[in-house]
Amino acid sequence: MRIDKWLWAARFYKTRSLASDAVDGGHVEVNGERAKPAKQLRVGDELRIRLNQNSYVVHVRALSERRGPAPQARLLYEETDASRQERERLAEQRRLAPPPAYEDGGRPTKRDRRDLAKVKRRY
Repeated sequence: MRIDKWLWAARFYKTRSLASDAVDGGHVEVNGERAKPAKQLRVGDELRIRLNQNSYVVHVRALSERRGPAPQARLLYEETDASRQERERLAEQRRLAPPPAYEDGGRPTKRDRRDLAKVKRRY
């Protein structure tokens, strides 16, 4: 089965074209090697999927041509414990990190915006 079809059926990506673009972009590795969207996937293969800020390491447990409900999609793969713990650790770090803010605190004032506009007009 094609890897882009499987990623779509396993609900990692919303469309097959998004899955194909991710594989082309190098965000998906099969057994430690970069893959193409048409790469044939087999039961037992290990996938490393980088999706937004998260990274998943999963083992393929089943193949499916159809995109079913989420509970069925979760049966297609098994995530490793190390991958799950790392994702939870990073999520906790992001939750505890301070939100990005303007350097001087809050929104720029009208005076700050005018100064920024002056600088931009010079260039």
